[in-house]
Amino acid sequence: MKIPLERIPILIGEHGRVKKRIEDKTNTKIEIEGTSVTVEGEPMGEWIAKDTVLAIGRGFNPEIAFGLFDENNTLEVINLKDIANSENEITRLKGRIIGEGGRGRKTIEEITGTSISVYGKSIGIIGAYDDVATAKEAIGMLVGGARHASVYKFLERSRSRFRGI
Repeated sequence: MKIPLERIPILIGEHGRVKKRIEDKTNTKIEIEGTSVTVEGEPMGEWIAKDTVLAIGRGFNPEIAFGLFDENNTLEVINLKDIANSENEITRLKGRIIGEGGRGRKTIEEITGTSISVYGKSIGIIGAYDDVATAKEAIGMLVGGARHASVYKFLERSRSRFRGI
């Protein structure tokens, strides 16, 4: 897989600690050549390592990406190039998702218990499967033009349903 060149030092980490931690936790071997990253190991470990590498490549802090070592967590990546027709539209959509002063993204994260990264031309979401699905739906609503207040109400209703309130 490929990750942006500026994310390679983060993937490696100081003294190779991030790369080594991924390899140790997933029982895999990671090779980095330029922007290409190869992961080899047992299928399940390889899958988790690839998602962790992808998450770091998509702008997540390694400590957040390490949350993928928990089998209850998942990574979802929304490619804005699949939704938008131009660079200007991608920029506008990213702004809607982030919200003024980052409040939009932060509110979605707090209500759903997920972590969201808006990086390059993609949106990454890490968290428990149902929470990621809810956050993805909220982001889809924002991308579709829904008002932030409407999205927050949707999230509050979803949170109430999950908690049985």
